[in-house]
Amino acid sequence: MGKVCNAAITGLGSFLPEKVLSNDDLLKMVNTSDEWITKRTGIKERRIVDSGTATSDLAVEASLRALDDAKVLPSELDLIVTSTITPDCLFPSTSCFVQDRIGATKAGAFDILAACAGFIYALSIAKNFIVSGTRDTVLVVGAECLSKVTDYTDRTTCVLFGDGAGAAVVQKSKGRREIVKTLLGADGSQADLLMLPAGGSRLPASHETVDSRSHYIKLKGKVLFKLAVTNMVEVILKSVKENNITIQDVDLIIPHQSNIRIIEAAMERLSLPKEKAYVNIDRFGNTSSASIPIAMDEIDKNNLLKPGSTVLLVAFGGGLTWSSSIIKW
Repeated sequence: MGKVCNAAITGLGSFLPEKVLSNDDLLKMVNTSDEWITKRTGIKERRIVDSGTATSDLAVEASLRALDDAKVLPSELDLIVTSTITPDCLFPSTSCFVQDRIGATKAGAFDILAACAGFIYALSIAKNFIVSGTRDTVLVVGAECLSKVTDYTDRTTCVLFGDGAGAAVVQKSKGRREIVKTLLGADGSQADLLMLPAGGSRLPASHETVDSRSHYIKLKGKVLFKLAVTNMVEVILKSVKENNITIQDVDLIIPHQSNIRIIEAAMERLSLPKEKAYVNIDRFGNTSSASIPIAMDEIDKNNLLKPGSTVLLVAFGGGLTWSSSIIKW
């Protein structure tokens, strides 16, 4: 048998819209306060696209930056996998728009939908294609325009979400940022806790769905909060156990940027200092699939980790879905 190859992230890139929506801006829209938002979410501001910008526009910019970082030409890509819950349209896939615009003429392209856990899901798919030897170079994208599906009359949800995109090039291991192992999980019995009810085959667009504002994100915050903390802790512990390491061996946890209280509660249960979790939610809000690759790109560009560091990615989102991945940085 031939030697099994490993998969690694050889390039990272991210892109965020210029427009900033601050907590003070939200005060003009709903009955809230900077103190209320900051205390309950940790968010001070988020980035928002303009009316003419779609998810693929953000994805293209992040992808080009990741390709440049990896020194890979678009023509060298074999596959593009985009994770998003805010595609340009139901079909064709956002990945197809990205493929066309970056000139990745020989790449296959498809989207996945696993909400906030989606980037790690997509990373797992890329790793399996590389390890199996069926593809050599895969572009993984997490991109969202959540402002397009956010109800800015609902103060419980409109304070949470922002827009952005992050991308990673995955190839055979070259000794850095090796994707050691990924874990994926789901519980569809809890799907109603976080969803966008209308626009699909269950509730197609109609006057009624528009009038009832059913084309916006709906969430049941209190129940979701408890499940998020519990599941994040469980998947982190399972991840380190399956890799035959301890939680103390992890140099940095990069969690999905959902809510600062969820992140801090999980770290407390793990008896870890808050500083061991990377946080940028104060600046970008919850960007769903985009949050982890944006954070990874920030960490990389600012040289915040030494080569060989053990990094644990973890996410929890609608579906319900959850995922984790250990990266040898």
